[in-house]
Amino acid sequence: HKEITLVDGCNNPDGILAFAEGLALSNYQFLKYNKKDVEEKKSPLYKIYIFSKGVSKEMIAHIQITTEAVYHSRTLVNEPLSFLTAVQLAKEIQHLGTEAGFMVEVFNKRKIETLKMGGLLAVNKGSIDPPTFSILEWKPEKANNAKPLVLVGKGVVFDTGGLSLKPTKESMDYMKSDMGGAAALTGALYAVARAKLPVHVIGLIPATDNRPDGNAYTPGDVIYMYSGSTVEVLNTDAEGRMILADALSYAKQYDPELVIDLSTLTGSAAVAIGKYGIVGMGNAKRKTFNLLMESGKNV
Repeated sequence: HKEITLVDGCNNPDGILAFAEGLALSNYQFLKYNKKDVEEKKSPLYKIYIFSKGVSKEMIAHIQITTEAVYHSRTLVNEPLSFLTAVQLAKEIQHLGTEAGFMVEVFNKRKIETLKMGGLLAVNKGSIDPPTFSILEWKPEKANNAKPLVLVGKGVVFDTGGLSLKPTKESMDYMKSDMGGAAALTGALYAVARAKLPVHVIGLIPATDNRPDGNAYTPGDVIYMYSGSTVEVLNTDAEGRMILADALSYAKQYDPELVIDLSTLTGSAAVAIGKYGIVGMGNAKRKTFNLLMESGKNV
């Protein structure tokens, strides 16, 4: 194992911490399914020492928590559908909730049917696995916000496009990652809870896969949503909008201060800004937008 020592000779604690965080994040590996030479493939980096007058133990602890949260999110995205069904995703979220200290409630298919979440149920019709709807919550006694912040994460554990099958051989290769929004949300709640931040946060994750099948929903179907409205389906590969619509409608009961949904919603975003950007749209106040922009710059 290798150890690295970072010395802040420029009195730049933010810079040295960012460098340390980058090193830690670059050390991530997903070797769960490697059966040969696993030890040889493991990253040799073992410890990072930081020497800086401006760096406190609390700052280092913050980086450790953030890094662990990102690792958990990456692992969820890397898991294949052969393991990470919607049901298994809910179990993984429950495990991380127990580890970090946030509450998790999971609705099974029967509960989802009782709630009449038609969007989630429609997308799930072609699947051999049932859907889930997970509610994550971190609510400290002395939260700074009277109304909760609500995060909604798309949990499509694999997306074939459904009957509107994805058109090219490459377009399905990485669709196990179509639950990236759910993974990011889970990592965020993990970090918030581990850091014991004084903020009330709720996460909502509708989860299913989207497959073609004799029972799958079809273009032209009219779906009754959780909100009571109807939606005509023109393309079954717009499944993210269907399940997020139910989750966003469900979020209204919390009377939230702010709602942010996280999703790998459309490849068209890459056409607009490239593969590594993030597209944000919404109707929040300018102050909120500025805070989100500032957060993005810091990351």
